Amino acid sequence: MNTLTHPRDALFDPDDLPVPALPVCDHYSGVELRMRKSLALQVEMGPVFDVTLDAEDGAPVGGELEHAALIAELVNGPDNRHGRVGARVLPVEHARFEAMVELLMRQAGHRLAYLMIPKPRGLADVQRAAAAVDAAAQRHGIGRTVPLHALIETHGALREVQAIAAHPRYESLSFGLMDFVSAHRGAIPQTAMGLNPHGGQFDHPLVLRAKLEIAAACHGFGKVPSHAVVTELKDRKALQLAAETACRRLGYTRMWSIHPDQIRVIVDAFAPTTAEVDLAIEILLAAQAAGWAPIRHRDSLHDRASYRYFWQLLQRAHRTSYHGGAQLPVEVCQAFFASGCT
Repeated sequence: MNTLTHPRDALFDPDDLPVPALPVCDHYSGVELRMRKSLALQVEMGPVFDVTLDAEDGAPVGGELEHAALIAELVNGPDNRHGRVGARVLPVEHARFEAMVELLMRQAGHRLAYLMIPKPRGLADVQRAAAAVDAAAQRHGIGRTVPLHALIETHGALREVQAIAAHPRYESLSFGLMDFVSAHRGAIPQTAMGLNPHGGQFDHPLVLRAKLEIAAACHGFGKVPSHAVVTELKDRKALQLAAETACRRLGYTRMWSIHPDQIRVIVDAFAPTTAEVDLAIEILLAAQAAGWAPIRHRDSLHDRASYRYFWQLLQRAHRTSYHGGAQLPVEVCQAFFASGCT
């Protein structure tokens, strides 16, 4: 196929902000047994979810650097087959933050998919974190730029979320639901941390405002907005509804998992429906045949604006395609995705 006929070449201007193609699910684990099980599940399912090994909440007090060394070992280990394993480090104000960054970059900087920076109090903290990571990478001869993610969970970070999203070193912002609620000193009820039908995390005005501001900032600067956790670990229907709401109503393109049973539910909820995928394939193939000029399809007009939408939908379908779950037709993968199907 002539590359000029590929949607990524034909539909976007060179100065359009490229959005990182991250998996739709970000799975967190901090206990050694669970970290190893998470990596084994990623081997089984493929890179449809990231694994974030947690050196903040997962580390014992006083044993943070030893825990970071274990994480580096796992990042370098044989179960990191897809290169989609990152780590959450300590907050920048923690006494061992720089030592942890130094250790992780020295031992695993060449393989880390990203580093998550928790609890920044504003733009200054994310700048400080980026400078520390990049300086450590330079000291240890890491010949790549390790992507950074940030957790928006403080008043200061939410206040400066547009500036944080604009920072060139960050590719994704996550909403830290539980710390954000706690930061209101009891003014937001505990029910807003969950899926309570009366004032839960999708209903409380202050929580909903935070989610929308984070999503809007990310889309404005070509970054990936990642939705908060669902703490109801065994309620599959509640999780599915939460994931679908985050994806289809709030504009999130990624979501946290904190239990292995949540991963498939999140991936499936963020995947386009079969009808959406079929329509996208029909329109993109017809548009490609027409040289990306406007077309009429099922008595509706489509042009470059809708072509971009359907291409992005097809990309999401590809990122959520896994063995045992939804799959794209082989001929579509061959036509549009050089890497084929998962």
